[in-house]
Amino acid sequence: MEKISAIIITHNEERNIGRCLDSLQGVADEIWVIDSGSTDKTEEICRKKGVNFITQNWLGYSAQKNYGNQLAQNDWILSLDADEALSPELQESLLNLKKNALLSNEVYSVNRLTNYCGKWIRHCGWYPDTKIRLFNRNTAQWNKAKIHEEVEYLQNCSVQNLKGDLLHYSYYNLHDHLKQINIFTDLTAEAAFQKGDKVSGIISIVFHAQWKFIRDYIFKLGFLDGYAGFLVCKYSAVATFTKYAKLKQLYEEQKKNKVPC
Repeated sequence: MEKISAIIITHNEERNIGRCLDSLQGVADEIWVIDSGSTDKTEEICRKKGVNFITQNWLGYSAQKNYGNQLAQNDWILSLDADEALSPELQESLLNLKKNALLSNEVYSVNRLTNYCGKWIRHCGWYPDTKIRLFNRNTAQWNKAKIHEEVEYLQNCSVQNLKGDLLHYSYYNLHDHLKQINIFTDLTAEAAFQKGDKVSGIISIVFHAQWKFIRDYIFKLGFLDGYAGFLVCKYSAVATFTKYAKLKQLYEEQKKNKVPC
């Protein structure tokens, strides 16, 4: 039977980490938590759960996860975020996979189901939100993206989707969501700027935001998720507007700081 190492990165995750670790019991053969300097009870909880806990200065999402992968005793890596947990059905799928043999030329994806302010979101473009989370570190690793990192794997690998959901406890309240929007739009705007993505004037920015809401709320059936669905679509549109506004600001700052010849 193949063995699996679970890798989790954390920073001030006392609200989530216990649930995440409990869901891995009996599934992961070892668990590593890579912490970037938590000041809450994250370390205390991890120590009580008996997992491997190490502090590492923040390297970026991908680099932090790849660092953790190299600490593992096993080649098979199950990568989770601290605010995620395995559903019972996904636990069963992983146990069956271990018994029946993991194939090094395969990577395994899961469907992620997000809980938003106490409501499970099944539309809005948020589900199934399929992610690769189980892979052999000899054939796959996290890419170098600053945000929304993904697993890159060798061309001869195929992707197999596992039954069961990865439960994602995203935001407990609107304050959490707005705070994260500000952080993520800084990163996405900077990444777009470095790629050379362009943005026009205010009309273009407003159009992108309005289309984001219409697409997610109407065409992706966000209205079926009730009031929570409306909030998800509304603030996703706000994030789109903020990203492009920040991108425009970066270009304006570049133009202002350009030294004349």
